[in-house]
Amino acid sequence: MTGVQTGSGATARRMQLGSQLRRLRESRGVTREDAGYSIRGSESKISRMELGRVGFKQRDVADLLTLYGVDDEAERAALLDLVGDTNTPAWWHAYSDVVPPWFQTYLGLEEAARTISSYEVQFIQGLLQTEDYARAVIVLGNPAAPPEEIERRVAVRMRRQHLLLAEDGPDILAIVDEAALRRPCGGPEVMRRQLHRLVELAALPRLTVQVLPLGSGGVAAQVGAFSVLGFPGPDLADLVYLEQFTTALYLDKPAEVAEYASAMERVRAESLSPDRTLALLDSALREL
Repeated sequence: MTGVQTGSGATARRMQLGSQLRRLRESRGVTREDAGYSIRGSESKISRMELGRVGFKQRDVADLLTLYGVDDEAERAALLDLVGDTNTPAWWHAYSDVVPPWFQTYLGLEEAARTISSYEVQFIQGLLQTEDYARAVIVLGNPAAPPEEIERRVAVRMRRQHLLLAEDGPDILAIVDEAALRRPCGGPEVMRRQLHRLVELAALPRLTVQVLPLGSGGVAAQVGAFSVLGFPGPDLADLVYLEQFTTALYLDKPAEVAEYASAMERVRAESLSPDRTLALLDSALREL
């Protein structure tokens, strides 16, 4: 997969355009409510636009620029040119039947991120899963789903992994609870191949794999699984992703992000070093 492109541009440009619109609105002292009224929308629509969570319409952006006093034709043209780029369909749109909207949001953020730090408790991170392990995990969570739906969900998870070798891919820290390594998901042979996969991935230059050993993790026990995503440039705020059973929370308030970033550092401090993690993986493989 050398040279793979992630296709993260549309999401990143939505976030950048949204951030610029927010700065323009705030500089003019316009409320989100008034901005929403000007485009025949709501305060929440303006919020979603400024966070880059939705697509943009040329008419809406043009009306907002007028409201914000942007009269310079070159500046208006530059911002309006971004609108088309923000609405380019992403690869996961072809899987909308199995990817709920709340997770489509995450896929866009994942591909736009410059850094991804995650801690997982129950299972190995989706970005690091083998196809067989992913299938076993998905079946556990969707026992009544027909085989074709399971396979489409597996395909989405495998496609996400293009990030690992993409030229413009993120730096990834994956901290896995040792309990996930000991949980026989899919049976011994599936786990053996999955642990081998972790060993192989740990050699990638932008990926760090660490294990939180059993008997550790006071901080981890308090917070549970979570991810912290960092984005390039000052316009894009970092955020925290908390996945739940049928939805997810996205936290972007600086104080909340700082709390979780601090928790991630403490979990990392309690985890085995990358070298000791490899030794534990080797031990676990011998035990299978």
